[in-house]
Amino acid sequence: MAEERPVLPVADPAPLGLAAFGLTTFLLSAHNAFGDSVPLLAFFGYAAFYGGLGQFLAGMWEFRNRNTFGATAFSTYGAFWMGLAAFVALFLFGKVEAKDLAPALGWILLSFAIFNTYMMLWSTRINMAVFAVFLTLELTEILLFIGNFAGSAAGTGLVLVGGWVGILTALTAFYASAAGVINGMSPSPVLPVGRPLWAAAPPAGAVSMPRAEA
Repeated sequence: MAEERPVLPVADPAPLGLAAFGLTTFLLSAHNAFGDSVPLLAFFGYAAFYGGLGQFLAGMWEFRNRNTFGATAFSTYGAFWMGLAAFVALFLFGKVEAKDLAPALGWILLSFAIFNTYMMLWSTRINMAVFAVFLTLELTEILLFIGNFAGSAAGTGLVLVGGWVGILTALTAFYASAAGVINGMSPSPVLPVGRPLWAAAPPAGAVSMPRAEA
């Protein structure tokens, strides 16, 4: 009988998921903040393949890590970006009328703001860096769904404000991703991510997001 090989440890997929989320959020937020001077097509492919597929795969790998929070967050927002890319494609191909674009985006963003609310609350049990991502994302989604319901276009009204807060969201995600990469390569933390705001740190292996400092 062939000798069984030991199961190799699995690399932490959280830095990938955070980077994919951060980059795609940055591109779309730049369009929301600056309007048509940042073409929407600049974000389309990355929403489908990096923020979408890449982040969705990070969520699937978090299931392997038995990380319910990371699996839920990355899989959901990966699917969000793929769904948004598909919706933009329908608009560009003339299947969605211009008058329906803002209201539809408003309902989409409202739905994800509801999801993000409880994920933001539970992120307080991870660390400050991850909480900052969900907090700034919550503000972004609220500003954007109100702005879209009000009929604001990219670069105007609350959509403009939401774009700038979205850029801040992207930067916090990039930082959390960078912390996950370098801290995972070092015997002690290099980039601080802060301690959980609520209760004790989760059990070992339960959440493979960037870890709090020892």
